[in-house]
Amino acid sequence: MTNKQIAGKAVSYAFLIILAYIMVYPLLWVVGASFKSNAEIFGNISLIPKEPVFGAFKAGWVGTGQYGFSTFMLNTFMLVVPTVFFTVFSATLIGYGFARFEFPFKRALFAIMLSTLMLPATVIIIPRYIFFRHLGWLDSYLPFIVPALLGCFPFFNFMMVQFIRGLPLEIDESGKLDGCNSFTILTRLLLPLCKSAMFSVIVFQFVWTWNDFLNVLIYISSVAKYPVALGLRMTMDISTEFDWNQIMAMSLVCILPPVLVFFGAQKYFVTGISTTGMKG
Repeated sequence: MTNKQIAGKAVSYAFLIILAYIMVYPLLWVVGASFKSNAEIFGNISLIPKEPVFGAFKAGWVGTGQYGFSTFMLNTFMLVVPTVFFTVFSATLIGYGFARFEFPFKRALFAIMLSTLMLPATVIIIPRYIFFRHLGWLDSYLPFIVPALLGCFPFFNFMMVQFIRGLPLEIDESGKLDGCNSFTILTRLLLPLCKSAMFSVIVFQFVWTWNDFLNVLIYISSVAKYPVALGLRMTMDISTEFDWNQIMAMSLVCILPPVLVFFGAQKYFVTGISTTGMKG
């Protein structure tokens, strides 16, 4: 390599390092703020605390009210896990149906499903609230779990439709020659090839549901059923004075599960499927 090429690479790496530091700085600041007092948090923007304060994680986890963060974390998993599971289940079935079957009004129904993507979520909040209230589902996790079971997330449905369409029809034909029915073709032949798409649905839905604040604020009213998003907000409302280092510490704890899920499924993002679909 010439000196000019080395200098160019050095400049590129320096720029990327600076850009990465700017992007990661808020997270690093939250880590440092977990060990700072209120005065130091609002007094400077340095990452390293001058006088470290320990115990924020333990105190924040126990909480100052009737319920601690162990309750909020358990509630969040009770909300997120079924929602994610049923989203993957329904999106896979809907994708398989639209991609592999012919039925009346298929194009119209697919167009209607895609048109719902253009509706802002805030537009349907009031009718959904009235509907769930008549069903008696308020203050429960049913407004999140049941729509996931019924395929009410068109983005994931569209994702699975497009992915299954990319799988060769020869897979289905070979299964039919072996005497497989449609269900067996889906479960035995196509599902192993849909891992990357299914894990993408899992990660996106997990992160979105875990971080959801507005919907849980509308449908959940009992503190005993609060997820972590409302638990963090409630911690700030308990008193006029509170320790911000505990808020920062619990914020780090709350973002840990989505981060672990993302990195655990990362290889399925970067590892695509071969164009023939016969790999594996």
